Amino acid sequence: MADITFFGETNFRNIRKKFGIKVDDRRRHFYVVGKTGMGKTELLKNMAVQDIQNGNGIGFIDPHGEAAEDLLNFVPENRIKDVIYFNPADINYPIAFNVMEKVNAESRHIVVSGLMSVFKKIFGPEVWSARMEYILNYSILALLEYPESTLLGINRLLADPVYRKEVVDQVKDPVVKAFWLQEYARYTQRYEVEATAAIQNKVGQFISNPLIRNVVGQVRSSIDMRDVMDKQMILIANLSKGKVGEDSSRLLGGLLSTKMQLAAMSRVDIPEEDRKDFFLYIDEFQNFASESFSNILSEARKYRLSLILGHQYIAQLASGDDTKMRDAVFGNVGTMVVFRVGADDAEFLEKEFAPEFMALDFVNLGKYTIYVKLMIDGIASRPFSAQTLAPNEKPEKIFRDQIIEFSRKQYGTPRDIVDKSIAAWTGTADELDSRPILNPLPMSQQVLYDAVCSSCGKPTKVVFPPDGKRPVYCKSCRKKRMKQDAPAPRADSVPPVPSPSIPRPQISLQSALEKGPTLFHAGGRTARESSPRPFQERRELDKNGLKQALAQALEQRKDAPVKEKANGTIEPGETVNFQ
Repeated sequence: MADITFFGETNFRNIRKKFGIKVDDRRRHFYVVGKTGMGKTELLKNMAVQDIQNGNGIGFIDPHGEAAEDLLNFVPENRIKDVIYFNPADINYPIAFNVMEKVNAESRHIVVSGLMSVFKKIFGPEVWSARMEYILNYSILALLEYPESTLLGINRLLADPVYRKEVVDQVKDPVVKAFWLQEYARYTQRYEVEATAAIQNKVGQFISNPLIRNVVGQVRSSIDMRDVMDKQMILIANLSKGKVGEDSSRLLGGLLSTKMQLAAMSRVDIPEEDRKDFFLYIDEFQNFASESFSNILSEARKYRLSLILGHQYIAQLASGDDTKMRDAVFGNVGTMVVFRVGADDAEFLEKEFAPEFMALDFVNLGKYTIYVKLMIDGIASRPFSAQTLAPNEKPEKIFRDQIIEFSRKQYGTPRDIVDKSIAAWTGTADELDSRPILNPLPMSQQVLYDAVCSSCGKPTKVVFPPDGKRPVYCKSCRKKRMKQDAPAPRADSVPPVPSPSIPRPQISLQSALEKGPTLFHAGGRTARESSPRPFQERRELDKNGLKQALAQALEQRKDAPVKEKANGTIEPGETVNFQ
């Protein structure tokens, strides 16, 4: 194994001298930052090609896919069988990767932390809540104790009471078990739906995608990360956002980095001097960075896991007031390589590179020009400027197709086998096999099968072969069952029975005019015919008779006896004087 990995050449006083970094210094990690198009990915790729050709074990996680595909061209013939080409976009031969497989009790918190960080980053602060984190945390902890668990079990655990009981019965952790038996079991149905709806919605977006489901839904992983590291193999992960989607790329990248950390920490069972160096390249690593990354940066050196990280600007490492990731990076990385950056990053990096370089220098850097703070024999050098190396020329013989074909056969599983295994796990395999085959032919050409009605025993015809399990009904019995199964109308939905109306005679306007006077009722009521009254002559007023009757009435009033006035009474019309 070559002791130095070259990545640049000095440009001081136009003196070009190639330089690199030693293996021991790489164990203190390698950090690259700079704007897009400045040459970051090319620098990482140049270093990875040297590791491949030198026989080193590497992992390369690429969210764009181009660098991962290009690396296949530089794999020599003697290392074809060392390569695992993890390409989720290859839906015909998905590679199994179950992050929940064989996790011991001491490492469960790492898996939970990694998964929670990935989900939190993907869901976003507008969806993520404390209640959501609380339930999801206990869901993952419970599934980690249940044999043959996958990420598909999260939604089933929350939705299927039978499956939930099976899982909880296997849980040994008293705190986790108490949550499901004493707290979750007391949730009302309405509260349970409200509390778990967001989790099922977001997790369902991943497991409903067959591309992701067929990778994380297989029980047995075809990639053993411990073997990859110990045998110095080559893991190239093509997580192209354009092919698998941005969220799916983040999820798979986060799972890979978490599993890599678990594999590195499991090497504690062998002496440190016997551990093989493994170099993990992560481009745009802010997409996959989780809280466990700070542990990798601080502890991975002793497990011989060296990180080479690249991204575009420092603000990607902070989320609001949370600067743990940024602090972990700048507090632990040994070598820093800076391309051209923005003004905010320049002010921040000035503290690391002063007094040699000031903020204005970072902003004005040319393409492929870098400022380097290099770790040399465990001591950080003074910052200096340099140029990155030119891209490697493609070799004459390329074994790209052989590598992909070998990786598919060795680590992939045919899609139909994966679909059947997942269907069997969900309990829908029998239903899928027993479904009637829908015949799109016309009725005259459809094949009919003889059967006996399960209700009345009469012979009938059906369009599917009877299996003796499903009930079969003739046409009349089927109609009766449909009526019985129909929901009864609600009392408030039954319309009121109208009272019998009294028939009213109706007459047209023309007939009414012909018959004589007609009365019409207001308010829109039906006209009622009236019988014609006989005509009566009008009599003249007898004024003399009226005068005589009035005179007689006045005379009678005068002749009437006058009542004596009682003392102290006032008659109507009487005037009273007060003196």
